[in-house]
Amino acid sequence: MKLGIVGATGMVGRTMIKLLEERKFPVQNLFLSASKRSIGKEFFFREKRHEVISIKDLLSIRPNIVLFSAGSDISINWAPKFSRIGCFVIDNSSAWRMDPEKKLIVPEINSCFLSKKDKIISNPNCSTIQLVMILNPLHIEYGINRVVISTYQSVTGTGRKALMQLKEEEQGCSSLKVYPYPIYHNVLPHCDMFEQNGYTKEEMKLIKETKKILNDQNIAITATAVRVPVIGGHSESVNITLKNKPNIEKIKKIFSNSKGIILQDNPDKNIYPMPLFSHNKDDVFVGRIRIDDSCINSLNMWITSDNLRKGAATNAIQIAELLIEKKYV
Repeated sequence: MKLGIVGATGMVGRTMIKLLEERKFPVQNLFLSASKRSIGKEFFFREKRHEVISIKDLLSIRPNIVLFSAGSDISINWAPKFSRIGCFVIDNSSAWRMDPEKKLIVPEINSCFLSKKDKIISNPNCSTIQLVMILNPLHIEYGINRVVISTYQSVTGTGRKALMQLKEEEQGCSSLKVYPYPIYHNVLPHCDMFEQNGYTKEEMKLIKETKKILNDQNIAITATAVRVPVIGGHSESVNITLKNKPNIEKIKKIFSNSKGIILQDNPDKNIYPMPLFSHNKDDVFVGRIRIDDSCINSLNMWITSDNLRKGAATNAIQIAELLIEKKYV
């Protein structure tokens, strides 16, 4: 088994390396690739040194699986080259997510659609993954008519430079300006670039990707994506209108019995999801589940998840594990 990581020096790439070791992924040879300025850097994996190589050198090695986390431009240019030599590409960028010929996979939800022919497989957006993990069991049980999402997204979703901006501003010595305004002691209703319709790309990802993963274009979805001065995970306030009358206790039982979901819902004891709990975890946490009396068949809930893990690296590695489980590799 030869596995490569493209973008190994980024926050998601580093998390992938860590998780491969944590999960005892059955890789005999790991190859790390990154930009030209990172070639030659060394990482330890299973107590062995691994030197960063160029993506061209990685292609020549002909790995079985490659995890891409280096941005859309790199994925568009290089993913087809790897797929043509028989390599499975699991791509964490937005390059292929809305391509009708590419699968957008969350293993707990739609792994049954994955086939041996799928050489380029898309990893959904981080905020989408935690959302659909919660929506899917509700859609199966009740059917969903409409979803309203407000996100509270960690600076780590932007990358290492954004994390440095937050830390420098906290220390009163900021020189980095990843965001158009300070993020420390501030909240930015601005994730990714604005589009002509007034929504940001992040908001449109939530809308379009959710419909594709749940395989239902009729769900009405709207979103507001917000950046907050938090490290450790994304949070989401979600209002859901169902086709049938919800039962809160039944919904809690469904979540309690769903793989990858942790129910934290006891307001009397101040138990509810927070990035404080989701940080460095692979599960999606849900709580504050309550009926919305202002709209028929509706309810509210609060969701958190570590955006670098289940929102990116963990989900990608789970897809790779799935390829092995299905004996495609």
